[in-house]
Amino acid sequence: MTSSIKNVVVVGASGNLGKEVVEELIKANFNVTAFTRENSTSTFPPNVTVKKVNYQSVESLTTALEGQDAVVSTIATVAIGSQTALVDAALAAKVKRFIPSEFGVNTRILGDTAIGTILQGKVKTLDYINGKSQENPWFTWTGISSGLFFDWGLKYGTNGFNKDTKTAVIYDSGNEPVQASNLAFVGKAIVAILSQPDKTANQYLTIASFNPSQNQILEIVEAETGEKWKVDHASTAEQEKIGLEKLSKGDYSAFSNLLRRRVYADGANHAVKGDKNAATTLGLQEEDLAATVKAWLHN
Repeated sequence: MTSSIKNVVVVGASGNLGKEVVEELIKANFNVTAFTRENSTSTFPPNVTVKKVNYQSVESLTTALEGQDAVVSTIATVAIGSQTALVDAALAAKVKRFIPSEFGVNTRILGDTAIGTILQGKVKTLDYINGKSQENPWFTWTGISSGLFFDWGLKYGTNGFNKDTKTAVIYDSGNEPVQASNLAFVGKAIVAILSQPDKTANQYLTIASFNPSQNQILEIVEAETGEKWKVDHASTAEQEKIGLEKLSKGDYSAFSNLLRRRVYADGANHAVKGDKNAATTLGLQEEDLAATVKAWLHN
């Protein structure tokens, strides 16, 4: 049995997801510590303890992790390789739960794919954590796949909708349901996981705020704005071709192209509805797609 978790370190706490995770943990009365790089100028709420660390030094990290119950890593994909020292330090400091920077797509089912090549850092990190957990049963982990960051994607236009120009890029038929989560929803899931440590130990969970198709989003934005939006139709096969060409040249911006193929292609079947959505077993309710889209439109 895992004893209760109260003291939580968030790595990458100043990032888009990290900020939301910190906020949700504070709301749930966890004691939150933010790790930052030694040269960081990031600021945090007054009730967050800030520790500047050397991510390459297991010794530095171990000292900083003394007395902590859990580590939540929200670092960006490009920095994933740097989690190994953090894992070793967490073990040395007797941290009970490690939530690695998974999120996004489910890395456990990538297989031998191009996008799997790009995400090998995530795959190997979780394999490493799992191995350490088997050797040290008190050291547990939880992996979380949240799909696309939905509200973030609306804000920054990565999902193809532009409210200023009232334009949309629709891939393939636009009817494929897509696993997607709002950033705060991911934070709420982390709170639920750490609040139920025995129930969530050593599990890989897939969650979603909702599973919208592009056409559903288009219908909402047109109804809310009272206008027909200009739609450009695009092919996920073409996106894959572009991605593979980039990847062959060592250009990892290929990830965006390959991701579009993976999630939007007709028949992709990566939605996490019903029993597949672990958010339900965590005690979370799916969110309101229309409300999220309308909030973006009027913000």
